[in-house]
Formats: sequence, structure tokens, C-alpha cells
Amino acid sequence: MNEESVMGGACHLLTTGELVPGDVIATDPDRPWLVVVGTAPATETRTRLYLRPLTGGPDLERVLPRYERQVVRATRVDPAGLSGPARSAAPGARRVVVTGVGALSPLGGDAPHLWQGLLDGRCGVGLVEGPGFDGLPVRLAARASVDPAALLPRPVARRMNRSAQFALLAAREAWRDAGLDPAGTAASGLRPDRTGVSMGTIIGGAPVLVESRLALDERGPRAVSPHTTPMIVPSASAAQISKDLDIRGQCRTFVSACASGTEAIGQGIDAIRAGRIDLVVAGGTEAVITPEILAAFAAMRAVSTRNGQPEHASRPFDAARDGFVLGEGAGVIVLESEEHARARDARVYCEAAGWGLSADAHHMAAPQPEGRGIEAALRTALADAGATTGDVAHINAHATATVEGDRTEALALCRLFGSQIRDVPVTANKGALGHLQGGAGAVEAVAAILTLRNGLIPPTVGCDDPEDGLGLDIVRESPRALPPYGDVVLSNSFGFGGHNAVLALRRM
Repeated sequence: MNEESVMGGACHLLTTGELVPGDVIATDPDRPWLVVVGTAPATETRTRLYLRPLTGGPDLERVLPRYERQVVRATRVDPAGLSGPARSAAPGARRVVVTGVGALSPLGGDAPHLWQGLLDGRCGVGLVEGPGFDGLPVRLAARASVDPAALLPRPVARRMNRSAQFALLAAREAWRDAGLDPAGTAASGLRPDRTGVSMGTIIGGAPVLVESRLALDERGPRAVSPHTTPMIVPSASAAQISKDLDIRGQCRTFVSACASGTEAIGQGIDAIRAGRIDLVVAGGTEAVITPEILAAFAAMRAVSTRNGQPEHASRPFDAARDGFVLGEGAGVIVLESEEHARARDARVYCEAAGWGLSADAHHMAAPQPEGRGIEAALRTALADAGATTGDVAHINAHATATVEGDRTEALALCRLFGSQIRDVPVTANKGALGHLQGGAGAVEAVAAILTLRNGLIPPTVGCDDPEDGLGLDIVRESPRALPPYGDVVLSNSFGFGGHNAVLALRRM
């Protein structure tokens, strides 16, 4: 079946709720005809369509009003006979939920300490000292509150880079929090081949390479650790989690700048929806507080220079903000299909309702000035969740405390939400945590999940005097109750190179 034969058929109108697999529709006159390969209800008023271009290409998903009319050709097409990847029947019907959380951050060694620190308005930023840091123009950082190597057996720790150590500890916490046996998949009654790992990072173990070079220069080749090569690859964190918990279905790593952790969670959602696996350990991690990285960010003028006021250095949305503060840590969550979670009687935090991804295609370090890429990711996340702006009760902003970055995010939110934005409380966690790079989105997703669970929005540390004209209702000074209206929380992550990712979480 080709496009010409379909075009020769008779046209008639159907609502999206009446579409069935095999119907050929035109959602845009300038794009190829699309074949419905599956449908699933998104909400009472919206339907999710799984579509395949008639002329070939990757499958698409669209959430549309159930009664929206589409042009349909009378000639039917067998979806199984088309090119492109095959889908399992109605994968969107698999609702994805969060059953466990774990975090190791500048506010504490686990998720409860992270949460309490955010509610208390504590700041984890301090001065870094020692060889290489003295004399730098910027000596601010938010180090993790505990040393991960001290929490692991020495033979285990010495085979892992610091980023992987963070990731493994956060994954173990999330695994236990989900009610699973620390011994791994089989002991937990899970099929190892139906579980997966999805982790995000930016630099991974690159600092190990610097240490190896120093060892080589100072003490010769015999001083270079034989563990160097497996420690420097970005996928080391995911691999260590997979090995530790005997997870065999998937072991994936996503590198998309500061959106890495959020994208890793989103990709985990998709893997469960598609029916490839039932449970995913997903998140992000980073440990790059090194003289080389700090000096590089200082040279870019991207980081705060308030060396004399570390506790007031990271100031999201504040009129006096002057750059972000480098942080470290990891956040990990356990995602499951709802039926899988219910079958084992797991405690459910919330629904991982959807996510959105976009690219600015603009600049390697600056956001697109009008925030069009940010807006696109927000729109996609809402559509994927079957939600509208009116369903949003709260936004956990990316807000790094750079002048243009915060301003651009606010512009995109105001344009998308219109006058509704005044009723949506916004918080930003980086005033307390610093910027955890590849771990930022995942740790902030943990905060957003706990906001839904506990009904409290943490205050934005460092935002003492919000910039005029941002148009946002920024939660400051003390926690605020989550509004009773709306059931969706958005968690934003945007990174160098124009990587944009947004999670949509729904209260259950």
C-alpha cells in the first residue's frame, strides 16, 4: 500500500475517539499521511494515538481531544505490513508509577535528609580547599554531605569512580524504598530480564583520567590503576547498578548535558510503556568538583563569584544572581508498570505520567532567547501526560541562577501558561543544592515526587529579591501547601547545547 492508492480513496470525517488501527489520517497537510497502529485512552476527554508515517519512518504518539475530527481515507491499511518499528498492542495502556526514591546530595546521604533539608531552607554550598583549588578565582561548590567511598567496602569503592559510587548508593536506597530485596532481582521475586537501568550523566568518570595523568607524570606507568579504563566511561554508573542488583533486561546511559538525568527517567518511562520491561531503576549522577572543571566554568563566567558568601551564592530567580554553583550527587527512582506494582502490593508515590524532549538548535552554552525549545518540551510533556496547563499544580524549575537562563525559562512558562501562571507556585532547588549537572534533574525529580507525596512545596533558597518582570509565583522563605486544584507537577531540566527535558508527574 502506498500513498497514491490511499489518496485515491474516499474521504470522510471521524472523531479521534472513533479511530481504529488501520485508519489513515492527515494531522497536517504538509506532513505524510499517518496510519493508526494503536489507540489508548489518555483521560476521559483525550485519547492517545500511536501513528506510523505511511511512507516509512519512526512511530509517533499524539494525545488529542477525543472528539477532535480528523480526515480519514476509506481505504484501510494493514499496520503490520508497513515499514518501521513494530509496537506491542496499545503500549500506552501501561500506566507507569514511581515506587521508590533514593538520593545522595549536599543536604544529606539519603532522600529523607534531602527532603528535610529542602523544607528547612538549608544551603549545602561551601568553600572548597586543597591542592589545585587554592588560587582559583571561584572556590564555591556544593559537595555531597557524605563521602560515598566511606559507605562502601574498600575493594568495591576502589573499582568505581565517585559518580558511580553516588549512583550505586542512591540506587540501593531506591530499591529498598520500593520494598525490594537488597540481594537483587531474583531475591525480590523479579525476572532479571524484565528489569532495566536507565542513568544519565555528563562527564562520568573523566576526573579519573586527570588523576591517572598526574600519577603517570609523577610516578610512572606502574602508578596508573588497572581499573582506570572501566572507571572513565560514562556508562560505568549504570553498569555498576546492573551488576549490583542483577538487572539484565536493559542497561542504558544518556548523555544530554544538564538534562541527562531527566531524559534517563523519561526513556525509562517509554521502555515500560512499550512493554519491553516491567521495572526500571532510573536517575542521574555526577561528581566533577575538580580544579579543572571549576576553573573552566569560571573562565566561562557561568558560576557565582561570591567566595566570601558561599551560603548566599546560588540565587535562582533573584535579581542579584550571578551564576550557578557546581554541585555533586545522585538521584534515583524506581519506575514500574502499574499492574506490576499492584501485583506485588508495592507502595506507589505517584504516576510518572509523561515527559517531553526538545532541542534549541541555537547555541552551545546559551538558551534560545525566546525559550521556544523550552516551551516545546513543556508542551510535549503535557500532551504525553494527557494534561493541559490547567492541570498543573506546581513547577519545579531548572533555574540555575544564571541571568539569561532563569529569565528564558520564566519567559517560556509565562507564554505557555498565559495568565494561569500566576496561580502555579514555582520552586527551584539549586539554591540549596547547587547545580548537580547530570544528577540535577534526577535529584529534583525526587524532590518533585516527594512534593506530590507530602503535599508541601519547598522554598527557593537564595531568592530573597525576585527579579522584576519574571511573572512567576516563586515559593520563598518557607514551605507552602500544594494547591488543591490540579494534579500534575512538572520538573524541568535544560542543558548546554540546547537539550531540554521535562517530566510530568501526577498525584494518585
